[in-house]
Amino acid sequence: MKLPRPYWRLWSAAAVDNVGDGAFTAAVPLLAAQLTHRPVLVSAVSAASYAPWLVFSLPFGALVDRYDRRRLMVLSQITQTGIMAFTALAVVTGWFGIGLLVAMAFTLGACEVVFGNAAQAIVPDLVAPDLLHRANGYQNTVTYLGQQFLGPPVGSALFTVAAAAPFGLNAVSFAGSAVLIAGLPRITRTVTPRPLGAAIKDGLRWLWRHRRLRTLALLLGVNTFCFAMGTSTLVLLATHTLHATAAGYGVLLAAAAVGGAIGGLVNARLVAWLGALPALLLSLGGNVVAFLAIGAAPALPALAALLAVSGFATTIWNVLALTLRQQQVPDDLRGRVNSVYRMIGWGLMPLGALAGGAVAAALGTRAPFPVAGAIRGVALLAALPVLLRDLRHPGD
Repeated sequence: MKLPRPYWRLWSAAAVDNVGDGAFTAAVPLLAAQLTHRPVLVSAVSAASYAPWLVFSLPFGALVDRYDRRRLMVLSQITQTGIMAFTALAVVTGWFGIGLLVAMAFTLGACEVVFGNAAQAIVPDLVAPDLLHRANGYQNTVTYLGQQFLGPPVGSALFTVAAAAPFGLNAVSFAGSAVLIAGLPRITRTVTPRPLGAAIKDGLRWLWRHRRLRTLALLLGVNTFCFAMGTSTLVLLATHTLHATAAGYGVLLAAAAVGGAIGGLVNARLVAWLGALPALLLSLGGNVVAFLAIGAAPALPALAALLAVSGFATTIWNVLALTLRQQQVPDDLRGRVNSVYRMIGWGLMPLGALAGGAVAAALGTRAPFPVAGAIRGVALLAALPVLLRDLRHPGD
């Protein structure tokens, strides 16, 4: 059974958008390093990009359930186009400062909260339930390829030519994505208006009462904390301990991206072979092993291989957890439940990054990944009774 044409239009929008996002991801730290040498200010840019998930996730999730999701996606992309065009102009004129960079990251992140929640909520409107694993896998693949494999080299190369160029490219990518999304079919939904506070409580209450998804949300929070703990000092492990060049470090990031992309392509077959929940457990356990082993990697090829394994396992887990939400959350609650889920999942990442720096300072650059792997292992063991119960009673 083939995926429908509207889905491929959404996929094409993601492809265009993620290449621009990848170029932006490479250019922002380079620009920040030009503007200041103070690590606290540089890290503030990253923190500002994640902060909207804590500040706006719940109310924006309610809006995704109340209004036309396609229109919200288009409006967020148009706003992001304006932000990026303004950023490029400010860089060209030379009056761009670190404070403006922090503000830009925050406003761009706020738009991403709207877009990300709406994009996840709209997929089941375009795709039949039995195709969701494949559809979500392809979405994850194009995200990895654009944001981590294709976009960053393009962004860094453009930055060496003209600092404003990657931001201009991202503006164009946002605009192109908005045009493609505007062409999606209009989906009519019956919505009963409720006060914003009550609507948010509905999403919180639904997720908290659903033991399976509540467990996965809490597990995601621990896993993203651990991911940030390990990756925050990965550059030091690669360059200082294993003596990678700048180009070698880029190859390591590409290895993780390739592993993630392969996971997106094969996840539907893996689910058909093993079943959704066994594949979920395998991916979670595989990442525990990969994180524990990364700290002992003897050389760069071993580190690259382990990062690829981690990227593969992470994609399998992300796709399966997302598909489970899409299958089990009612349409009129999908935006709110997704917003709660992602707030829990992404809210601890800044703390994880800080923890990774502290562990590396105290125990060395090899330590953050195995420490994070041990934490992930304990969290998986704690969640195992609920997940194993799902294996025995999948319909509960």
